Amino acid sequence: MKFPKSHSLKEIAEIINCPFVGADDFPVLGMNEIHVVEPGDIVFVDHPKYYDKALQSAATIVLINKEVDCPEGKALLISDDPFRDFNKLTNHFRPFQSASVSISESAKIGEGTVIQPNCFVGHNVTIGKNCLIHSNVSIYDNTVIGDNVIIHAGTILGADAFYYKKRPEGFDQLISGGRVVIEDNVGIGALCTIDKGVTGDTTIGEGTKIDNQVHVGHDTVIGKKCLIASQTGIAGCVIIEDEVTLWGQVGTTSGITIGAKAVVLGQTGVTKSIEGGKSYFGTPVEESREKLKQLANVKRIPEILNNINNK
Repeated sequence: MKFPKSHSLKEIAEIINCPFVGADDFPVLGMNEIHVVEPGDIVFVDHPKYYDKALQSAATIVLINKEVDCPEGKALLISDDPFRDFNKLTNHFRPFQSASVSISESAKIGEGTVIQPNCFVGHNVTIGKNCLIHSNVSIYDNTVIGDNVIIHAGTILGADAFYYKKRPEGFDQLISGGRVVIEDNVGIGALCTIDKGVTGDTTIGEGTKIDNQVHVGHDTVIGKKCLIASQTGIAGCVIIEDEVTLWGQVGTTSGITIGAKAVVLGQTGVTKSIEGGKSYFGTPVEESREKLKQLANVKRIPEILNNINNK
């Protein structure tokens, strides 16, 4: 998430009321999670396991819960609770705005686009030309939709990321300040849910077609011309490259990559990154030919045991 303008390190420290290491005027351009940070961004870290990763990342401002040596060219924000203060910054720069009308006055809707009754279109939404948005679709704030997109009834674009920190008193939600971006010529079925990024974009690539009742988690990037069948569940921070096919009831773990032109057969659990250009099946996931051979051999176990006993 980029800020509307550059801010100084001192200004950011004052917002969250914390000490800092670095020049007062050190430039701060935005805030992002570790997997999408760029120079000028704030990244937060609150566990020793990830200190080095955060300090060595592309982020130039690290919100951290320990006083450490500051890497050259970077700055530190020292906080007793980086998770809490990251949320404070999200609320400051992208606060929730309640709506009073079904289609926000700040929404931009392209020529030829049809929006059926009972839809909600939030603040700063952009919808391109010649789209068809069926009834009861909810499009949360800041969503971007390209041209020639079809979205069927009951789909929700831009709900919060499923991202929580366990506290003694319960679960504390990491507030989502990202977006959903739907590129041109995408088709989305009925009752789908596509969560916005925590700080970045959840993206559906040009020409991809999504069946009914599919869930796409936060910050996932789906490539061009993919086919995703009904009841598939895609976790957060997944990269699905171009022309991938996911058949019905596929599920994935988070943070993996599915290579271009891979085909994942129905009810497969994608537990790790997989190469493109191959067919996969099973849980844990394996190449489909190998998995089907294994299943065939399992069926032969009684016959094999019987042959052994008769010797």
